Amino acid sequence: MTTLLLDEMFSDAIASRLRAKNHDVRSVVTDQELTGRPDDQILAQAASNARTLVTANIKDFLPLDSGYRATGRSHAGLILVSAKTFPQTRSYSAAVADALLAVLDAGEEFADGRVVFLARA
Repeated sequence: MTTLLLDEMFSDAIASRLRAKNHDVRSVVTDQELTGRPDDQILAQAASNARTLVTANIKDFLPLDSGYRATGRSHAGLILVSAKTFPQTRSYSAAVADALLAVLDAGEEFADGRVVFLARA
């Protein structure tokens, strides 16, 4: 079962919607120990808790992923949310939630550092 950690650019409303569908999803914005932490610490925390990290911060997390691979470390996966696929419109949160719900309901696994771009549902 895939568990998620939503990076701080995502509202907890997305996590709440997914939790209402019985998925284990946490968000950085509701965790005082994670809010405002550097990206490397967010990924390390997600990895230590076996949570796939969902982020729109592609430019910072792809190099972090490369660093993990280069040093033989692993994380529980990254789901990248592209602004091209998910433009910042009024329907942004709902569209991201729907797409993540589709991923979770499909039972996709992200172990061993799998990195994917989120597709629209």
